[in-house]
Amino acid sequence: MRTREAGPLRVTVIADSDTRWKWGALTARRLDPDARLDARLLRGRATPTPRQLAELGIPADSMTEQTAAEILAGTDETSCDVVIISCVGGTVQALLHGFARAWEGRPVRPVVVTGYVGVVYEKLADGLLLRAGADVVLANSADDAQRFRDVYDGVGYPTGSIAETALPFLGGDRYRPDTERPFTVTFAVQPSVPEGRADRTHLLRRTVEHARRHPDREVLVKLRSKPGEHTTHIEENPYQKLVAALDPPDNLSLVYGNMGEVLDRTDLLVTVSSTAALESLHRRIPTAILTDLGIREALGNHHFLGSGCYASWDELDDGHLPHADPLWTAAHGVASAEPYAALRSRVTALLAEPELPRLSPYYTSRTAPGYLPGVLARHGLDPKGEPAAGLAPREAGPVRKAVRELVRNSARTAYRQGVQRVAPAIRRWGQL
Repeated sequence: MRTREAGPLRVTVIADSDTRWKWGALTARRLDPDARLDARLLRGRATPTPRQLAELGIPADSMTEQTAAEILAGTDETSCDVVIISCVGGTVQALLHGFARAWEGRPVRPVVVTGYVGVVYEKLADGLLLRAGADVVLANSADDAQRFRDVYDGVGYPTGSIAETALPFLGGDRYRPDTERPFTVTFAVQPSVPEGRADRTHLLRRTVEHARRHPDREVLVKLRSKPGEHTTHIEENPYQKLVAALDPPDNLSLVYGNMGEVLDRTDLLVTVSSTAALESLHRRIPTAILTDLGIREALGNHHFLGSGCYASWDELDDGHLPHADPLWTAAHGVASAEPYAALRSRVTALLAEPELPRLSPYYTSRTAPGYLPGVLARHGLDPKGEPAAGLAPREAGPVRKAVRELVRNSARTAYRQGVQRVAPAIRRWGQL
């Protein structure tokens, strides 16, 4: 018989970047505001730094950095009630197989929840099928929920795991113009969109020009990470380095920190396709989705078709303030009245079950024999979902810890040099 301790839920959040920790932790809080929250940060390229974690300001009852094998070994039916996997699709798939193997034959196990940290504008089928197998797959809007069901229906996979919700970080006070301070324009940048130096320089140059044209306005460039830090995506051309050559005026500032606090003083949010746009729209702040570089799937701004938010910097220079279509915002998870009811209902029902079935990912060695083994191997697992030989977790002594930290720091330095210096140079040589 399945039993659970009375009181707040015990939730373990597995995250592989600062952004995904934010999504997973806040999802746990939406599930149960009083939940015990244990963080398992997946060791890798984008493992959040202490500064990034402090900036997010989401405390956990415990927080450790581990490999996939270590996480699998330390998560069982006694450690938590719910596991939220807040990672890229391949990592979700590896952990689903790993947990299925680790929990095999056990009468009880935690409920497994996963989803997406933001707008799903690319690799819909690929990412969604890598998440198939979790007990609950969260869709951030009614539109996403229907698209997810279409994908699962299309391959004959059950759709019962899909639960419509909303991005858990949507919140804050509704926008009201404040004449006590300067009109504030915030350009929310993204680590990966656009990627090229020329496109980034164009957007930054137009932001600087907007500040010069409107000296009575305050213009903020909201940055995600400091040079050398990684978030969900690799950033080859940091805006901090590009802006120095543009001689910005005094009314333009580079800002870090919590997006919600920046939105508290924002009168116009400008971005290419950042999820900051959804936070802004949720508050009813005028929000501009830039068309300067076109409306293209590669930029992700096609997601906002029908929103009424498209604008170029030329139009913004002339004073245009976009206003979102309420029907669009309702369909895209921005204005839902109670978006977390389905999540709570689904998890409550699963926790009440005497016994949960074995986790059953869509991809198996039979359905995807040329794909799945590679996905598992990248996370140190063999085709059965077990830690591969030589990669079983073990407690590190002080010497091993010191050596591992030295190697990790050296590897990160080499990786940053490769990404930020060598790779761009090779691309430039190829264009000669």
